[in-house]
Amino acid sequence: MGRLAVDTLDANWEHDHTVPSRTLYPHQWSWDSAFIAIGLAQVRPDRAWRELTTLFRAQWADGRVPHIVFNPALRVGAYFPGPEMWRSADVPGAPTVATSGLVQPPVHALAALLAYRRAPDPTALAALRGLYPALVAQQRYLADRRDVAGDGLVCIVHPWESGLDNSPAWDEPMAAVPAEAAVMRAYRRHDTTHADAAHRPTDLDYARYLAIVAAYRDHGYSDRDLAAGHPFLVECPLFNAAFGAAEHALAEIAALVGDDPGPHRARAARITEALLRRLYDPDTGTFQPRDLRTDRLVSARTVLGLTPLILPDLPTRHADALVVEARSARFGVARLMDRPLPTYDRTAPDFEALRYWRGPSWLNIGWLVRRGLLGHGHPELAAGLRRSMIGLVAGAGCHEYFHPDTGAGLGSPAFSWTAALLLDLLAD
Repeated sequence: MGRLAVDTLDANWEHDHTVPSRTLYPHQWSWDSAFIAIGLAQVRPDRAWRELTTLFRAQWADGRVPHIVFNPALRVGAYFPGPEMWRSADVPGAPTVATSGLVQPPVHALAALLAYRRAPDPTALAALRGLYPALVAQQRYLADRRDVAGDGLVCIVHPWESGLDNSPAWDEPMAAVPAEAAVMRAYRRHDTTHADAAHRPTDLDYARYLAIVAAYRDHGYSDRDLAAGHPFLVECPLFNAAFGAAEHALAEIAALVGDDPGPHRARAARITEALLRRLYDPDTGTFQPRDLRTDRLVSARTVLGLTPLILPDLPTRHADALVVEARSARFGVARLMDRPLPTYDRTAPDFEALRYWRGPSWLNIGWLVRRGLLGHGHPELAAGLRRSMIGLVAGAGCHEYFHPDTGAGLGSPAFSWTAALLLDLLAD
């Protein structure tokens, strides 16, 4: 399996970065590159650092790291929505390369720290030192520009920023976005030419996605006055858990490069406190997104709620509640797992085993949850989840995602973060 993973990453290497897949995702994606770097550190450490530095070369002047960096060598129409939709070149402070204007969960500081730990030599330390200011700027952007409610948490302005694009967590806030499926007749979706349309977001979903993109773009991607009229404003548990975990990682990086870790530790503590205050639901014992338009927690119980386990300072009482949720029939984490970890409550009436993020199992989410279980003293559950994830690839290959009952491979067949995180699991 290790050979398959290495071959997949080598085949998807594109001169200075790794594409998520050669078919469906032919450009560079932000949090994909972070997970990919974690795996590359096991076998191609020079590429791991190049992966991250290439991504951060596309960082905007305000500190945001765009969720897509477009390869200018590809033809127009190779991906939808492409550069012509985002129009980043029109925005002061955007890089010369075309990008999107959205962000994704800031898992990059953690990725850089783990890459360094894997091979802590002078070359890696120099790369880490070079990345540190950009990682700090990424966090500063999120803290200064995206704290829409002024409560210490980051607000996402599009479901794509969560990384879990089509999660049922977004159904309630998305329902308020004015759009009609008929607008998609004017476009050619790229995703449904490479994957079964029944597995992908609907045309109505896509119409709403594009309406949100247009609203943000036409506002110059400015984060001022978002509360006054932007159609989608949500505080996401995973995004904010990653935001806090990044500060913990930056504290360690700061110590390595000769900076003061104290401010990072203090910010990490404030983020965890805000997560507990704003997104923890004591009635369900899990974390839920907060829709800022209604100031209510979203009711759907998704795997997003488990991801704050990655925070090392999550109080024991709350971590224990998340373990109960993880072990429940909704998610089925166990020492011996008979089915993989789903992305949505398996017992919910609208659970969909085949549709993107509405049930299927993804290695990056399992990897995060496993890391949290290890950090909070549940090695047997973490081992069960690890065996389950390795078993998925053993049975179906390095697919983008997997059927949550049978383990059959779904989505793109040679997917980079699946390969990369498999390497990390095999090495651990």
